[in-house]
Formats: sequence, C-alpha cells, structure tokens
Amino acid sequence: MQQIRLYTRPYCSWCVDAKQYLEQRGLKYEEVDVSRDPAALEEMIRISGQRFVPTIVVNGRVLANFSVDDLEKFLNES
Repeated sequence: MQQIRLYTRPYCSWCVDAKQYLEQRGLKYEEVDVSRDPAALEEMIRISGQRFVPTIVVNGRVLANFSVDDLEKFLNES
C-alpha cells in the first residue's frame, strides 16, 4: 500500500486539483498544511529543494510543483 503525504497551502488551486485526483481514485493521503506548520514547511523544503506546493511524497519518492498529469504518471511509477 502506498503511503501518500501531500504538502499544501490554503487557496492553492493546484493543491485542490491534487486532492480531488487522489480522492476520486480512492487513495488515502495525509495532508500537511505548510502555512500552519513551520516545521512541516522546513521539512518540505529539505526533501524537495523548493517552497512550492503541492509537494507530494509517496513511499519516500518526491514530486514537487506538478500538474495532475505529472501526478498520474508519478503514482503509476510508485
């Protein structure tokens, strides 16, 4: 089973798209709002090398600053 962690910020349209994509496919994920958790923001920057959301981590693999098409390909490879 995939362990999915999704780093987001409120009012991020790409984050909404990513969450909808995951939910429509019945994939469970942990959402981390980096605007409310400075430690999570630092963690996201450390693992992804950037500050943009959404950033997704699946079983230790990182995809940052992506489109839904990128997400689909990434999940199929994970």
